[in-house]
Amino acid sequence: MSTKHTMIIDTDPGVDDALALMLAAYSPEIELLGLTTIFGNVSVEQATKNAGFLVSLMPKSVPVAQGAATPLVNDLHPYPDFVHGKNGFGDIAVAYPADFKPDPRSAAQFIVDQINARPGEVTLVPVGPLTNIALALHLDPSIKTKVKQVVIMGGAVYRGGNVSPAAEANIWNDVHAAQVVFAADWPIVMVGLDVTHQTVMPEARMNAACANSPKVGAFLAKICEFYANFYRNTAGFDGFCVHDPATVVQVLRPDLFGTQRGQIEVVTEGLALGKTLFGPAGFMYAEPGWGKRTNVEVCTTVDSEGVLKFIEDVIKTAP
Repeated sequence: MSTKHTMIIDTDPGVDDALALMLAAYSPEIELLGLTTIFGNVSVEQATKNAGFLVSLMPKSVPVAQGAATPLVNDLHPYPDFVHGKNGFGDIAVAYPADFKPDPRSAAQFIVDQINARPGEVTLVPVGPLTNIALALHLDPSIKTKVKQVVIMGGAVYRGGNVSPAAEANIWNDVHAAQVVFAADWPIVMVGLDVTHQTVMPEARMNAACANSPKVGAFLAKICEFYANFYRNTAGFDGFCVHDPATVVQVLRPDLFGTQRGQIEVVTEGLALGKTLFGPAGFMYAEPGWGKRTNVEVCTTVDSEGVLKFIEDVIKTAP
């Protein structure tokens, strides 16, 4: 009998976010408590609108709480419409539900309330900038002792970045929030570019997985076409990286990932803005700032085929 994972996803939908949310919604092992939205791939207003639409595709409705519109300190970066389209869904026409209303609470308050209501049970899965998570910690620092785990899509340790040679986009979009979250000394799994850049879904394989799903699959196939074109034109890939879906898979199938424990610090200024510096546990550094905590499990290796097959198998079950 499988263990049920109680989950909140903090998201900025986003093509790969949409795939991750459908994966969570149609995985019987997940109890999805709700979605919280954040700026990143699109504005937070568009992210909330997109999340509302995605909930309409789910087998069970869940609340959506709108979060921060800007980073804690730095200016907002331009939205990457060349990756996800201006609407976050590859600029396809979307029939947004007219009756959708977000939860009246802020994203941070929603996160705090859910973790306090179910101490030791909630897995928090941020797949965008970490602003809402930092704000939740500010509202109630005790959540760091009550959360089950925080599984983050972001960062890179042994690979370069995707917005600069140093930085991955989610961390770069709010470096100060990321530093707050990594420094909180709560249990974190970091699913970064070390593994997601190795995990590429071929477009034809995605289309085949979606072929018998006229509602969910048809939508995913359409939006993934734009996303795949971006990867084809910029990186020469036959397909697209499954950044956010891989993060959901990590919760369900941690055996598909190899990890290394240690300390993460985020560079908050200069040309390396957003770089996630990693100090492996047990290594003695002369610099006294290292070795203070070993709360982060960094995913360093992945069974890419296992991840892709898991995604494929779940999407095939969607209507």
